[in-house]
Amino acid sequence: MKIVLITITFAIGTLLAVHLSMNAAVGNIARNPRMGNAVFWLVGATMAVLIALTDWDSEFFTQVRQIPPWLWLAGAIGACLVFGVAALIPQLGAGTTNVLLLAGQVIGGLVIAHLGVLSSPVERINGARILGTIIMIIGASMTVMGRIPFIK
Repeated sequence: MKIVLITITFAIGTLLAVHLSMNAAVGNIARNPRMGNAVFWLVGATMAVLIALTDWDSEFFTQVRQIPPWLWLAGAIGACLVFGVAALIPQLGAGTTNVLLLAGQVIGGLVIAHLGVLSSPVERINGARILGTIIMIIGASMTVMGRIPFIK
């Protein structure tokens, strides 16, 4: 069962790279990444509502009051992140941008999991995770630089 979840997660990561590149292309073609991002999110919001309607739950609206207001900032953060990436891809390239995003996600995810915050099960940082992160950073550096770091 876990292999299925891993496969789905990998596929979502691949789709995320395509999604972010599509948003960058919209902004680039329209010559206005801010407006392109806004339309992108309107389409996304419409899709989110359609998905929600497939599992309508009137109890949600009573339970939603229990959610701390600051957690709703995730929507604004998401819009800013996608805009930022849309602006960066034409300048850095999709490969470099996505590798750097992935490196940041790995490190951020390790800290969140270590602390067990934001609904994450606790996964303590240990030697293996630190070594994996170091290897990932070296790999990300090689991908971004197109060479082995610190070797001329």
